[in-house]
Amino acid sequence: MTTAATPSFTSQPDAGGHFGPYGGMFVPEILVHPLQELTRAYLKVREDEGFQKELADLLNEYVGRPTSLYYAKRMSEALGGAKIYLKREDLCHTGAHKINNSLGQVLLARRMGKTRIIAETGAGQHGVATATVSAMFGLECVVYMGEVDMKRQALNVYRMRRLGAKVVGVTAGQKTLKEAISEAMRDWVTNIENTHYIIGSALGAHPYPMMVRDFQSVIGKEARRQILEREGKLPDHLVACVGGGSNAIGLFYPFLGDEGVKMTGVEAGGLGSGLGEHAARFNGGSLGILQGTKTYVLQDAEGQISLTHSVSAGLDYAAVGPEHAWLKDLGRVEYTSVEDQVAVDALSELSRLEGILPALETAHAVAHAMQIAPKMGKDQIVIINCSGRGDKDVQELAAWEARQAGKKESEL
Repeated sequence: MTTAATPSFTSQPDAGGHFGPYGGMFVPEILVHPLQELTRAYLKVREDEGFQKELADLLNEYVGRPTSLYYAKRMSEALGGAKIYLKREDLCHTGAHKINNSLGQVLLARRMGKTRIIAETGAGQHGVATATVSAMFGLECVVYMGEVDMKRQALNVYRMRRLGAKVVGVTAGQKTLKEAISEAMRDWVTNIENTHYIIGSALGAHPYPMMVRDFQSVIGKEARRQILEREGKLPDHLVACVGGGSNAIGLFYPFLGDEGVKMTGVEAGGLGSGLGEHAARFNGGSLGILQGTKTYVLQDAEGQISLTHSVSAGLDYAAVGPEHAWLKDLGRVEYTSVEDQVAVDALSELSRLEGILPALETAHAVAHAMQIAPKMGKDQIVIINCSGRGDKDVQELAAWEARQAGKKESEL
């Protein structure tokens, strides 16, 4: 049996928050001090047994961890290749992996004496998770969300408000995640003394990419232990969707030192390969700086941030987390993309075969796993990070199907 010891490989940023040429702290001068303060506070609690025990207890008792590692028997048999397992982050309280990070950060904010929490959200799951943990500790909560995303994720907007959060619609630009982050950063600049900004993915200025990864690595640690107990060996392939990249880095990180484990991050291929039609930063992006970090960015020849598109609100963002960019350069993780319709079809297949309705974000990872599993041996194993459940996407799916039906009628 393969040992469950922690791998020796680590992908840690330098003192300035750089993963190779990526990352860093590219922010207005007024935010440098609070980011440095946050870095010191986080590095302290990372080694604090009391903090880690409180977090572990709440993850167990409140979030419902460990989440199960589920063998998707019918899907595996239908595809005729590798055994497929789902890491069921959709079973977390609030319905996605996002609460792992929100809970860790709210505990840190309390240690720092902050009384007000702000967040950005695209698909709404991070907003719901942040509103949830803020309610749990009686903290004021404001969530910024693009108006386009508010319409396609109306259920989560309602949930946030019922949890006591103020949801602020953002009308600038494309009215999606990028603009929501910008508004949250403006708020933070204005209210630094009492406010902590809970960024929802492994992006932004240092220490956020490192901190969010650490909080989300509970996913990979559990999956590693669970697959060894279940199969007596490590998986052959890990697959996760990548927007900013928190669910993916959370799964991948504890396996980085295991050379025999392949890893693939799946971006949003949208409607096609043209700039503005997708959100695949590794397929058309270039080195740039966006919202505090240096990474792959979708931008035009003049460096202006491009419009993006994805059927999934959580993947609809112009930049990717800096650690993912570094892991791509190292060749440790492969990145690919899946177009909208392929993701929707994969969602339908998983729902039909396993009775599990995944989030549209997760469906991109499912689609890629469905492509590779039939080419693998029956003794091989694929783990998909089922990062969230699809309740939030029912209205968007219905609208998508109506649009596709309309297109077919117009072609007749």
